[in-house]
Formats: sequence, C-alpha cells, structure tokens
Amino acid sequence: MMWFVFALLSAIFAALTAILAKIGIEGVNSNVATAIRTVVVVLLAWAMVFITQSQHNIAQISQRSWLFLILSGIATGASWLCYYKALQMGETTKVVSVDKLSIAITFVLAIIFLHEDFTFKSVIGVSLITIGTLVMIW
Repeated sequence: MMWFVFALLSAIFAALTAILAKIGIEGVNSNVATAIRTVVVVLLAWAMVFITQSQHNIAQISQRSWLFLILSGIATGASWLCYYKALQMGETTKVVSVDKLSIAITFVLAIIFLHEDFTFKSVIGVSLITIGTLVMIW
C-alpha cells in the first residue's frame, strides 16, 4: 500500500509544480526555466542517493538499464521542455489537463510494449480520463 502513498505524494507535488512554475516562469524564457528546474532536481536526486547511501549501487547497473534510463531521461527532458513552453503560453488548468493524457498514452504503450493486461474497468477509466481532458480544454 506504500506505493499509493508515494503516488499520491507525487500527484500533490506535481500539482504544486504546475502552480509554482506558472508563477515563476513569468518573464523567463521557458528553456532557461526548465534548465533551472533540472539543476534543482539533479541536486535533490543526488542528495537522496547519498543520504540513503545508495551510491554503491551504481556499479551494479547493467548496460541495458543504463540505456533505458538514459532514454527515459531524454524523454523526461523533452517532456519538461514542452511542458514549460506550453505552461508559458497557455492556461495552467488546460496545460495540466492535456499533460495528464500521458496516463492514457502510457496505458496504450504499456499494453503494446510491456504486454500488460487491460481490463474492461481500466478501459473505462482511460476513456473517462480522455473524455475529461477534452471537456477541460474545450
């Protein structure tokens, strides 16, 4: 059940991210804002590695994991750059709503690439998220 606590905290921090970013990005180039945010995230992440004394695990990471973690980092960077540009140009509620379509996209990609199961209930849920996004932006 701890996964739910961390997932909920993630959602809360993501919501704060949108609000704080919208306020902070005013008059700032979106790429510069993303770079500043990224530096803070990098420092925080490495601090957690050393606080939890996990740095010795780095040598045990396989080449395959390195590849996919690097690709994930590239996708994260692209996402953040696009998110900040959209946030600078649009209304926060609309940008965040469209950004959350990532749930539906992840659902489809997880089925295709990870061969995860889907149920009638999950299809209904993803459909409602998609419909809710469309309602929020129109």
